[in-house]
Amino acid sequence: MKQLAIIGSTASGKSDLALSLALAHNAVILSIDSLSIYKEIDIASAKPSQEERDAVLHFGIDTLSPDQNASVFTFIEEYHRALAYAREHQKNIVIVGGSSFYLKSMLEGLSYIPSISEETHQVANMMLQNIESAHAFLADIDPITMAKIQATDRYRIEKMLHLYLQTSTPPSEWFSAHTPKPVIETCPVLDLGVERTVLRERIALRTEKMFRMGLIDEVAHLEHCYGRLPNSMKAIGLIETLAYLDGKISKAVLKEQITTHTAQLAKRQQTFNSHQFTLTASSSAHQLEQIAKNILQ
Repeated sequence: MKQLAIIGSTASGKSDLALSLALAHNAVILSIDSLSIYKEIDIASAKPSQEERDAVLHFGIDTLSPDQNASVFTFIEEYHRALAYAREHQKNIVIVGGSSFYLKSMLEGLSYIPSISEETHQVANMMLQNIESAHAFLADIDPITMAKIQATDRYRIEKMLHLYLQTSTPPSEWFSAHTPKPVIETCPVLDLGVERTVLRERIALRTEKMFRMGLIDEVAHLEHCYGRLPNSMKAIGLIETLAYLDGKISKAVLKEQITTHTAQLAKRQQTFNSHQFTLTASSSAHQLEQIAKNILQ
């Protein structure tokens, strides 16, 4: 069993390349995407079609309800499922997705985190009513860790608060004592590069396609079923459409905002990928196909 990962910005063609490689090299696909993991979010996530998923078995798609929260542990579970299947059926694995932060965590490894008690959750929730105060509390205890976390980053502050309250150990000391262990080993990473103007055109075309497929109706349905509080409802494509449904913006502005915000996301993804990974190659789809062939055969 062999495996590789394909990273790249949104709308770069990663999914098409992954599908082509999986078909050619007897592989299953693990999708690492923060929206495709959710059931019912089909258009906004631009997840593979049912026909494509019938052609190649995909993991990491339609796993959670929109009112659940995805985390790196969600994708670790999906990776283990894909790995077990690949070994049993003598398949390779192609990992692909725009949420490369999760991939990085899985490649570099995660420290052991203890179970968080209900009492700890309750204390943390009280402290988190004032995010800045919670950040300051942790900064006094562990300035090394908190210097890397902004006072507005509720998610990471909550995680560090849970860890400290549960263990009475500053997070930096905890992580030093519990060295990370990689979840994914021996996995070349290929970066799919696309020229910026071409990428912008693809993003605009994809936005138009989403509207033709019924993006507004999908978001209205999701809001009706799950409200606006779930993290999934704050994603690009959904949050702008909710503003349209509120009558705050026109449909023309809605399309423009989704295109612009997606392009900004693509730029952040490119920056992250170029700085956070040791790449086997960064090139066009055609050249990456040739490199992948040597890895997977």
